[in-house]
Amino acid sequence: MDLRMTGKQVAVFGAARGIGRAIADGFLAEGARVAGFDRNTEPEPLKEAGDIVSGDVTDCAAVQAFADSFDVVDHMIFSVGAASGKFGFPFWNLDPGDWARVIEINLIGAVNAAHAFAPKLIERPGCSMLFLVSVAGQMGSQTDPAYSATKAGLINFMQCVAKDLAPHGARANGLSPGMVKTELNKSIWAANQAQLPEAERVTYDAWAEKKIAVVSPLGRWQQPEECAAMAVFLASHHAANITGQTINVDGGQVMHA
Repeated sequence: MDLRMTGKQVAVFGAARGIGRAIADGFLAEGARVAGFDRNTEPEPLKEAGDIVSGDVTDCAAVQAFADSFDVVDHMIFSVGAASGKFGFPFWNLDPGDWARVIEINLIGAVNAAHAFAPKLIERPGCSMLFLVSVAGQMGSQTDPAYSATKAGLINFMQCVAKDLAPHGARANGLSPGMVKTELNKSIWAANQAQLPEAERVTYDAWAEKKIAVVSPLGRWQQPEECAAMAVFLASHHAANITGQTINVDGGQVMHA
């Protein structure tokens, strides 16, 4: 399938590792030119035709400067997520103060990115934004209510963005991963284990295997490369009539009747 990505200019937030890195590499493999933005201060360089700058998505001026570094841009990907660092069941295991940083990164960071890139994208019909959301944002996950609520808010914001971009021939969608082996996923395991007596604690692999068996009908990890393949497809002309949608790459974890 020809995705017609050669020479396209792509901005990827969260490009240093995990799903964001896989997405950046996926666009590069299709011939796009990629610039990444990540708070990692020493990111591993991208392949030829790609680069990463260091920055924090909660810093509106830094995000705007990143957008201003593009003469033109075709696609913006926001692949950023932060958890509270605590196991949130019941929700009062978190303090109200634990929410602020999660909201700033997951939701306000996405708003910063959208505001910075929208003026460039509406000048080029066929352009798009993609926001990495989560299955947690669709089901009220009790694992981390702050993370879950911000991703739900991001799904709603994405729909607002999609409606506003549509008259300009541009699109916005959400990509919702399930169980992916990332640092964020490991942090959820660590928070869960920290509240258990030492004798009841299990390894990350044992915890993940049990959770996947419970939540995923396909019974396996989802891979960053699978998310990347969907991200590139959603940016392509083949997805020209797809906007305002949340696409699950989750092994069947979320099913809507």
